[in-house]
Amino acid sequence: MTLKTMDESLLSLENCKLCPRKCGVDRTIRSGYCGVPADLRLAKAMIHEGEEPCLLPAGAVFFSGCNLRCVFCQNYEISLERKGFPVSGERFAEILLELQEAGASTIDLVTPTPWVIQIANVLRKLRQEEDPAEDASAGGKLRIPVVYNCGGYESVEALQMLDGLVDIYMPDLKYFDPFISRRYSGASDYFDVCSAALTEMYRQVGPVKLDEETGRMKKGLLIRHLVLPGCYQDSVRLMQYLGEAFPSGSIRISLLAQYTPYGDLTDFPELRRRVTTYEYEKVVEAADKAGLPGYRQFRSSATMDLRPSFDGSGLGVNLDSCEID
Repeated sequence: MTLKTMDESLLSLENCKLCPRKCGVDRTIRSGYCGVPADLRLAKAMIHEGEEPCLLPAGAVFFSGCNLRCVFCQNYEISLERKGFPVSGERFAEILLELQEAGASTIDLVTPTPWVIQIANVLRKLRQEEDPAEDASAGGKLRIPVVYNCGGYESVEALQMLDGLVDIYMPDLKYFDPFISRRYSGASDYFDVCSAALTEMYRQVGPVKLDEETGRMKKGLLIRHLVLPGCYQDSVRLMQYLGEAFPSGSIRISLLAQYTPYGDLTDFPELRRRVTTYEYEKVVEAADKAGLPGYRQFRSSATMDLRPSFDGSGLGVNLDSCEID
């Protein structure tokens, strides 16, 4: 495993260009476009049973902040409202090991994009340090696969800092059409950026590798796509793209039917309904035709009931003394 050296002169929190927004904000002074400062902020750590079966049980760590502005985000408390609690790098490392000890089969880093530098530093340390209770060949204290669970709007340069540290990339691939991506996420260049990021992710992790006994993913690219009401034709184009961009059977696709309207959608009346069976099945049909194996979701999963409570549990910090943005 090759571990890249962090080039903080290229990717600096003092002139933050970690993500494609390249806002250049000094996050040691104020928050960037992502809405968060330089000090690491987490919202929750837990054993999560709500992810794809090949990742379960997942040791999920939810980060505060996001570089997208998705009007339909179910985790809006941490992405849009930036709810979170300050956690030191040392405590973050301990949390990952505690999740491993609690029986997690993967470490699931959820919305990690604003925190690439901190994540890379901690993962490098845990991967390189040997656990005296284990054989040195185990490869460091952290012995389970690390999942980078992101919105897909990633800088190639930042991803390169994670080369050799992340085992499974699980990005969203949200949109093909720039009008839709601008309207719903404030990013007209979403597809161009995301497709370049997917290429880099695949370069790092290669074709999917599964444990023959458990069926759990050990390495690879697992792409999520949420089907939105009225956008199934855009989704079909994405399935066609994936079928052409990657070798047959080399990636996995998770097609989500769980879109649930919430909040004030006055400016987005077309999103005030759930996805129809017809819309979702047309996307499934396109994915099958493109030769994309993976997961399909029941429409009954369209609910907010499974959303975690971002209450700081599992972080082991003094929540009473922490401000919430």
